[in-house]
Amino acid sequence: MLWLPIDRSSNLPLFRQVYNEIRTKILRGELYGGERLPSTRELASELQVSRNVMLEAFDLLFAEGFIESRQGSGTFVTHGAQLNQQHIHEPLAEPMKLKPTREPDIIDFRSGVPAFDFFPRKLWGQLASKVCAELPETAMCYDKPEGRPELRHALSKYLRRMRGVVCHPDQIVITAGTTQALSIVAKLLSTEKQEVIAEDPITHEVQTIFSSHGCHLQPISVDADGMQTEQIHSASKPAFVYVTPSHQFPLGGTLPVKRRIDLIRFARSANCCIVEDDYDSEYRYEGPPISSLQGLDPERVVYLGTFSKTVLPSLRIGFMVLPWDFIEQVRNLKWLADLHTPSIDQLILARFIEEGHLERHIFKMKKIYRKRRNFLIDSLNRHFSDKVHILGHSTGLHLIAEFSDVEFTPQMLEKIEQSGTRVYPVETHAIQKGRHKNQVILGYGNLTEEKIEEGIQRLHERIP
Repeated sequence: MLWLPIDRSSNLPLFRQVYNEIRTKILRGELYGGERLPSTRELASELQVSRNVMLEAFDLLFAEGFIESRQGSGTFVTHGAQLNQQHIHEPLAEPMKLKPTREPDIIDFRSGVPAFDFFPRKLWGQLASKVCAELPETAMCYDKPEGRPELRHALSKYLRRMRGVVCHPDQIVITAGTTQALSIVAKLLSTEKQEVIAEDPITHEVQTIFSSHGCHLQPISVDADGMQTEQIHSASKPAFVYVTPSHQFPLGGTLPVKRRIDLIRFARSANCCIVEDDYDSEYRYEGPPISSLQGLDPERVVYLGTFSKTVLPSLRIGFMVLPWDFIEQVRNLKWLADLHTPSIDQLILARFIEEGHLERHIFKMKKIYRKRRNFLIDSLNRHFSDKVHILGHSTGLHLIAEFSDVEFTPQMLEKIEQSGTRVYPVETHAIQKGRHKNQVILGYGNLTEEKIEEGIQRLHERIP
């Protein structure tokens, strides 16, 4: 009789245990090719399990070719199913229970993270239910790379009204966030000319994306008003210019109209495009809303946007607004990248915009973020008084804290993190190193006032 150990306390079904044991014995050669196996009835009786358990185990072994049936003779081990190894890795009797890896109680001042606790989950779920109930057949199959027409139409109206973007729905291509859009831009515009004019500092991720496509970054310094366009050499012939005019990342400046016009004039003379990353523009706390750069020259500017800050990062939906000459090329590049962005998510977002929920949500969140920003500023001033200078706080979900006589070295950052607080140095995002060592980025979007106060208190304990 075939001896098979059975563990009735295991979470693994009995048929799977029987299958694992017989499979292992065959692979090890303990059951050799051509050997006859006991009948399912005999094994069920011996192991005191139902015959159905044995039938399921044998069916699985038959399906995988470990055993074969000979009419009138019984069931036999298949020839050639042995590995002829002394030992093999046996299947686990039950899934290994991994201990969850839990980060210590870190107060994380990461930028660009929205307040998840205020996301309208119930409303989003209701819209999702309606969309799925009314889902057209076109959204159930492979879709078009440029995105659903419902979302592109809703976006074109929203962008014209809220951001001054001049575009037709056909000029919009939906992407998997800004990361994919930047990758497509690099492929589109840097085939012949590899030089890219960019703000310095800019997000390290953007530098990585452009560099991975062979682009060489020509850094232009920024000040309180964003990119210093007067530093751009008139003889430069770049593939494109990358700029965040509404809210420069990370220093937070807003590009004034004179510099915007200078930038457009340069792009025309150099016959290149401007790539406008409209970063965090929705959350402006001081002064009137700033219109897009794209509205000044729609055929010279590639406009990029995302819903990571206004809705959720995990939604992974962004968009590009393109000059007419680029539309077909970008659609092809998007198709090659991932065919299309998930259709159902697009339709839910389209409803969210069309029914006015996005604008109401932004209006609500703007009040919350302004309050958190003000609290962070007050906390910094209370703990550090004249030792800290605050920059870039008029827009977005972060600000810059510049400290006198402090250098945020790796050792200093480790010391701060050991206190339970995580901050992000501006120097990480600098192309030309050495000019921002005393500045850190403090994001406040997803932190309560209590967390902000505790985090700044811990920071104060670590900064001399």
